[in-house]
Amino acid sequence: MSEALFRFHGARLGHGDATVFAALDLSVRRGETVALLGASGSGKSTLLAALREQRQALCTWCPQEQALVPMLSVFHNIYMGGLHRHGTWHNLRTLLRPAAADRAEVGALAAELGLADKLFTSVDRLSGGQAQRTALGRALYTRRPVLLGDEPVSNLDEHQGLALMQRALTAHDTAVVAMHDRALALACFQRVLGLRHGELVLDAPAAALALADLDELYRP
Repeated sequence: MSEALFRFHGARLGHGDATVFAALDLSVRRGETVALLGASGSGKSTLLAALREQRQALCTWCPQEQALVPMLSVFHNIYMGGLHRHGTWHNLRTLLRPAAADRAEVGALAAELGLADKLFTSVDRLSGGQAQRTALGRALYTRRPVLLGDEPVSNLDEHQGLALMQRALTAHDTAVVAMHDRALALACFQRVLGLRHGELVLDAPAAALALADLDELYRP
């Protein structure tokens, strides 16, 4: 049995004085890929924030709002995922004149994401799907073992979303990803957690579930 990488025991999670989870019991083992499902407001973002706080140094973060720098290029936004691997002077120089090795490395990743022809296009000129692929590229370029994601492929079509979700999962040892796409959750992940109104109401292997089981999470 793999070690528990994240663990909550009777944990209160929330924002300030607002409680979202009154007493959460949950563990996620190293090596697991976990889909986090539930209607808006069920507590997915709160749980992701708490997971990130526990193991921030190990986590790659791919947020729903993308948090890209609009006036910078695709190259620079992806490169920002790897700032921690380089010194200050190298990073400053890269802002003005990227080294050939960095251009090649980031360019190869951008090509894999279908962004080769947009490498030095500013993010504010991208479509929603292109911006989301850029954010995913930044997460992949971070190269940390744990992926935490909040709807990282929601703006992509079914086939592209599946391919890029699989690509992201193979690049990380462990993953917890919030989403609404039930079919994608069953196709890509080992385990499914279902939330409703700040309670963990489903925790099961994806192979043991059907779409109808997940639909219950979204009923009023």
